Amino acid sequence: MSKVQIHSLFSEYDIHLFKAGKHYRLYEKFGSHIITVDGVLGTYFAVWAPAAQSVAVIGDFNYWNDGAHPLNVRWDGSGIWEGFIPSVAKGALYKYKIHSNNNGIITEKSDPYARRCEHPPKTASVVWEDAYAWKDTEWMKNRKKHNAIDAPFSIYEVHLASWKKRVEEDRSLSYIELADELVAYVKKMNFTHVELMPIMEYPYDPSWGYQLTGYFAPTARFGYPDEFKFLVDTLHQNDIGILLDWVPSHFPEDGHGLGFFDGSCLYEHPDRRKGYHTDWKSLIFNYGRNEVKSFLISNAIFWLDQYHADGLRVDAVASMLFLDYSREDGEWEPNIFGGRENLEAITFLKEMNEAVYKDFPDVQTIAEESTAFPMVSSPTSVGGLGFGMKWMMGWMHDTLLYFAKESVHRKYHQNDLTFSMTYAFTENFMLPLSHDEVVYGKRSIMGRMPGDEWQRFANLRLLYSYMFTHPGGNLLFMGAEFGQHDEWDFSGSLDWHLTQYDYHAGLQQLVADLNGIYKNYPALYEKQFEHDGFEWINYTDHENSILTYIRKGNTAKELLVVACNFTPVVRADYRIGLPHKGKLVQILSSDAKKYGGGDISNTSVIPIDKKHWDNRDYSAPITIPPLGTVLFEIKA
Repeated sequence: MSKVQIHSLFSEYDIHLFKAGKHYRLYEKFGSHIITVDGVLGTYFAVWAPAAQSVAVIGDFNYWNDGAHPLNVRWDGSGIWEGFIPSVAKGALYKYKIHSNNNGIITEKSDPYARRCEHPPKTASVVWEDAYAWKDTEWMKNRKKHNAIDAPFSIYEVHLASWKKRVEEDRSLSYIELADELVAYVKKMNFTHVELMPIMEYPYDPSWGYQLTGYFAPTARFGYPDEFKFLVDTLHQNDIGILLDWVPSHFPEDGHGLGFFDGSCLYEHPDRRKGYHTDWKSLIFNYGRNEVKSFLISNAIFWLDQYHADGLRVDAVASMLFLDYSREDGEWEPNIFGGRENLEAITFLKEMNEAVYKDFPDVQTIAEESTAFPMVSSPTSVGGLGFGMKWMMGWMHDTLLYFAKESVHRKYHQNDLTFSMTYAFTENFMLPLSHDEVVYGKRSIMGRMPGDEWQRFANLRLLYSYMFTHPGGNLLFMGAEFGQHDEWDFSGSLDWHLTQYDYHAGLQQLVADLNGIYKNYPALYEKQFEHDGFEWINYTDHENSILTYIRKGNTAKELLVVACNFTPVVRADYRIGLPHKGKLVQILSSDAKKYGGGDISNTSVIPIDKKHWDNRDYSAPITIPPLGTVLFEIKA
């Protein structure tokens, strides 16, 4: 049996950065790396276990015998155990067996830095490397324009396991199959980006991927790591960006995972008031520990560096920011200033965003954050958290609440819609209709719409048209684009058979066209996060439940006029005030026949009159269809 040789990939400077919480490429050092030492090919292993008395590599190459390959502890007090094992090759299965100096506790752990994991429910790490030849050079060279704040962001949120299934084989699509079918679909639907719910390895399907054990490994459920790279590559070659859900907020207690790693609270905070989520039955990272910060920030950088991701949507940020998140009095301890803010987590988030944007200025980080915590999407240089964007949870809540009401009652609740504009530009907001809104009895987005079948579809077409013309980026969860009736089932598949029916196909076509308009009209994206990109025409006509407004781009010519009618009554000859003379040219009616509507529309060109209306010198009469939106371009 070959023995472990003393070898290290760490320099003294690496150790200094690691201890200081400033090493952001730890995946190049920790984990398993196939290398040649003195002309012999094998694998170098390194793991952090400062509370260990001994650490051994166990695997299929030594019959899982912890006496065969003990690692060597570094002399510098870093707590790193390392060594080179000759002849261990790609594909070898392994874990770390750790004898703790804490009461003789023994743990068997997967490698926190493993590049590949066994297919769950198996839990071993896999020695892995690939030499994937990327073909997305053109995208990477120009992606700054695709991912910029003043670029269109229309996101299709996907749970890979349940997007589509091979029914006859009772399985999800592979990464290779998704590179064909998902990419073609997203391109047809004109979305600019795909957001994947967590694809890092996770043991428990009902967690949807939000309880991670393999932070550096794409899940084996759909194929090999290089096959996931092929999916990303194919998206990029079709001018589609990819965002990954990233979960630095908590992790599960599974025996092979990060919890109680070396017989001590290594990754988790030792105080259960800061280190345990009762809601999710999971552990919370110790954000004040420098080595943990290095681990997490290295993980964020890893997916941008090694997998060409265009951004990270950071999960459950609110739970990180507040010490009293989902806790009763007595279950949390104030910070050193007596407040409820988690100062260590705030510092971590700022450092993470600074590191990401320093090395990858052409990507975006997006916060799922549901509170009024200030300056989430402001730069750290002015005191912000440094995210690029933030989910607009208030808009989502108020809008869905409004649309659930029968139209006869809506005139009493117009402020539910207009309220979002009082704070729309305090952050770089993205409007999310995400997976969280179609589970646990909330019903599907379609299921929330009131009325008969015609009204439900008209309401949903109205909702999406209003959403895409409201300032901010957009996110739709899979299935919402064609009006899925049932709640999302993570173990099943979307009801693709519905798209054979006219109403569903029409709704699907509307979303594709809205995406196309959003991408092609700068007035909808150039100033989507700026005050002067939006202007009300009239938000006070609650009696008729009508909103009219203007979207503006960088030049005076880039003006779009939007009129939304939230009742099933046709509003003919409805006069609206306009900024200057010219003519209105209709570019969209959500009531068009091809979308399943009644085809109530406007003439192709409507002259703008010199007639004072809505406190403006110019105006024009338009027709707003029932439960419909019309969108116009102003032409000279």
